[in-house]
Amino acid sequence: MDNYHLNPTSDGWELKKEGADRATRRAATKQELVSALRDFFDGKTASVKIHKADGTIEEERTYPRADDPRRTKG
Repeated sequence: MDNYHLNPTSDGWELKKEGADRATRRAATKQELVSALRDFFDGKTASVKIHKADGTIEEERTYPRADDPRRTKG
């Protein structure tokens, strides 16, 4: 499973794969980028940590949602 971070930048927001040098996607607003996540990860398995403007983690999402390990029993 690939891991991504959605972070603020000086000129907007970016989605970046862990270990990558360049952003995978960029947007002017956080909401714009969050709205595009489902389509971007269609057919892929990934985890996304969504950060707040101060850099702390707000939430973590798994795509597809059915692969979220928190939903399994045990």
